[in-house]
Amino acid sequence: MPLPRIDLNADLGEGVGDDTAMMPLISSANIACGFHAGTPTVLLHSCREAVRYGVRIGAQVSYPDLAGFGRRFIDVAPEDLIADVLYQVGALTALAAAAGGEVSYVKPHGALYNTVVDHEMQARALVDAVARTGLALMCLPGSAAQRFARESGIPVITEAFADRGYTRTGTLVPRSEPAALLTDSDEIAARVVELARTGRISAVDGTVVEADAESVCVHGDTPGALAHARAVRAALAEAGVDVAAR
Repeated sequence: MPLPRIDLNADLGEGVGDDTAMMPLISSANIACGFHAGTPTVLLHSCREAVRYGVRIGAQVSYPDLAGFGRRFIDVAPEDLIADVLYQVGALTALAAAAGGEVSYVKPHGALYNTVVDHEMQARALVDAVARTGLALMCLPGSAAQRFARESGIPVITEAFADRGYTRTGTLVPRSEPAALLTDSDEIAARVVELARTGRISAVDGTVVEADAESVCVHGDTPGALAHARAVRAALAEAGVDVAAR
């Protein structure tokens, strides 16, 4: 019987955390594109490190919100969002190519990620942009973005979060609330093993949520991120779960 397998991703290229140390621990890197974080030099370095370790590269696109780290909602017109996404993917595609790699998928960041869960106009604009790139879309299972992507024939990479709190409906707890972020490495590692084995994840109220995730994210900018990622990799190895991009 083949071993269970899961993709482990991290948000990198943001100029915070330790991208070089994180790369050997993950199989996919969501590299910022400059709109919420990252400079061309930082992004090129992250692409080089991804190529060095054989890590799949994704373009993490955002609202144009450097001051708010992309975590503030912007009521952007669809044509503007489409252009913003294409601009960001184009920039990272060029940098990845210069590093000897390529961009394989698009993942929205922060407020945009949460918005396209149920904001149909922005979700459709995001999907329209991704369709023009020919890339896959990484998003939350059950989201409007996932639905539109599948209707459009765009490959979808469903995602869960190792270090974020979940509501009973399968959405993320807002970062403004106390239960939004998990901080204990052992708890995070156990949660990822449970997800890999059962396809389920526990919400903050104890409800068991069907996650249906192909990839799991360990944020690269949170305190203790490196320790969390190391604990997750060790726990997955002990459980016989392979870490690889699908």
